[in-house]
Amino acid sequence: MAYIRAHVFVEGHVQGVFFRAKTREAAQRFGVTGWVRNLYDGRVEAVFEGGRQEVEQAVAWCRTGPPRAVVTHVDVACEPWTGTFSTFSISY
Repeated sequence: MAYIRAHVFVEGHVQGVFFRAKTREAAQRFGVTGWVRNLYDGRVEAVFEGGRQEVEQAVAWCRTGPPRAVVTHVDVACEPWTGTFSTFSISY
């Protein structure tokens, strides 16, 4: 299996709508590792690592997010897989 890493920045109404918690749930459901956090400028940042299909599913989920989110833009950068993470966590 080919492993990949995606570094994602999500813009819109994405803070205060449980975006981080629901992203962690989605990542666990898809079987990917990494982290998610809020940024001071109102965006959400996440890193996903895992199999190509699973990471692509996690990134696709970010394009909509949880029900109360309004995602206006998602920027995705593909980066080399590091294997650093054993779980998916919320960073504060």
